[in-house]
Amino acid sequence: MKIAVIGAGAIGGYVGVKLALAGEDVTFIVRGANLEAIRKNGAKLIMHDGSEHVASNVKATNNYDEAGHQDIIVLAMKAHQLEAIADDLPKLIGPETVIVTMQNGIPFWYFHKHGGKLAGTRVESVDPTGKITALIPADRVLGCVVYPASELIAPGVIKHIEGDRFPIGELDGSISERATRVSECFTNAGFKSPVLENIRSEMWLKLWGNLTFNPISALSHSTLQDICQFPLSRELAAAMMTEAQTVANKLGIEFRVTLDKRIAGAEKVGKHKTSMLQDVEAGRDPEIDALVGSVVELGRLTETPTPHIDTVYALVKLLAKTMEEESGQVKLQKVA
Repeated sequence: MKIAVIGAGAIGGYVGVKLALAGEDVTFIVRGANLEAIRKNGAKLIMHDGSEHVASNVKATNNYDEAGHQDIIVLAMKAHQLEAIADDLPKLIGPETVIVTMQNGIPFWYFHKHGGKLAGTRVESVDPTGKITALIPADRVLGCVVYPASELIAPGVIKHIEGDRFPIGELDGSISERATRVSECFTNAGFKSPVLENIRSEMWLKLWGNLTFNPISALSHSTLQDICQFPLSRELAAAMMTEAQTVANKLGIEFRVTLDKRIAGAEKVGKHKTSMLQDVEAGRDPEIDALVGSVVELGRLTETPTPHIDTVYALVKLLAKTMEEESGQVKLQKVA
């Protein structure tokens, strides 16, 4: 199948290389150093066991017209980067194109085919202008939850850390022919990609930890193990998760694991820095609204108080603002 992977970072690179190695026609849509490296050397994947694989048959471009219509489009960038590609994305969409969204948090399409009084509501925290909803057709979307961990260690070089699960699902809960087709494609590439009847429930299960541990780690510069073993931060995490669970329950979501088990699972990961902490330490724009702001918004929509989440959200947004201002000052000093 013709598959466009937009973004060749940690997850997009991992997915694209595996699909290409399985014989699919993969095009990475990327820019800058990644684009040049993949064009010159192919895309390289170092697996967790140390084995190295190079997909030399992949194409790389920053020209959507050149890529043309695709069978599958994998959106592998962070949620706050979607608006930047929304104008060009329709150039990749043909009559049967399926779009697989691999963003963490509450997605822009969350209330599409949701049912109930909130059906069709736009999640403003992840699509503030409405541009994403207008230009990325939700009817083409398959939801996807990303469980693997990997990192981009050099342009065109991805290191896999652990995991291979990418469950997918239709937004209306059906087991469609196209979802089955995408699942088989991913499975053939070596992933575990079951078709779920309730993809939103699976998203909430991952988000339950992300909305809690990511911002706490970014604010405290602490690992998952540190947060879970320090009584005060563990108590804060539990309070935030309890609020989020109440919001999710009002939206018809039930969690298949208990709160204590979810925290214990995070603790077992050990001295791991969350992606938000990694972004803060690297001076990158942290992913806040899809993970935390969206839950605050859904709390308002369901008339659910979320005081602990609100507080942490305010603090991490202030951190991002401070980082942006300091980065601007550094740039001005360099110009001067």
